[in-house]
Amino acid sequence: MPPRFDSAAELLAAVGKPLGTSEWLSVTQQRVDTFADATDDHQWIHVDPVRAKDGPFGACIAHGYLSLALVARFQPELIDVRMKMGVNYGCDRVRFPAPVRVGARIRAQGELVAVETTRDGGVQATIRVTIEIDGESRPACVADTISRYYF
Repeated sequence: MPPRFDSAAELLAAVGKPLGTSEWLSVTQQRVDTFADATDDHQWIHVDPVRAKDGPFGACIAHGYLSLALVARFQPELIDVRMKMGVNYGCDRVRFPAPVRVGARIRAQGELVAVETTRDGGVQATIRVTIEIDGESRPACVADTISRYYF
């Protein structure tokens, strides 16, 4: 169960604390192909298993932006904010240190790195999400996501 926050005060008190880890997710060729279709990014390193086998990664790899997009899938497993409304405000720093080969398993770890009140009565939280690759030392993605919560 992810840590639960019922108020702005609880979020403010938790800055600097880890949020936990999500479940593992297998990255399938179907997921990569669907993302390629959605973004019109059909580069062979993502969608051509025969050619990719002889390429620099030895297999098809997920798009870096697919790893970033999966943050939205993982975040509810990392943090439970009981608010009236929440919006994604953006990301500060995003990096893709290692490729995710099709067939790999990934999961997310979260850390609440900053929280501040906003002029419109909300709370802005920066959550560092690190997408780990099973068996790899370097992560697939590290992103400082920014969310605004209204209680």
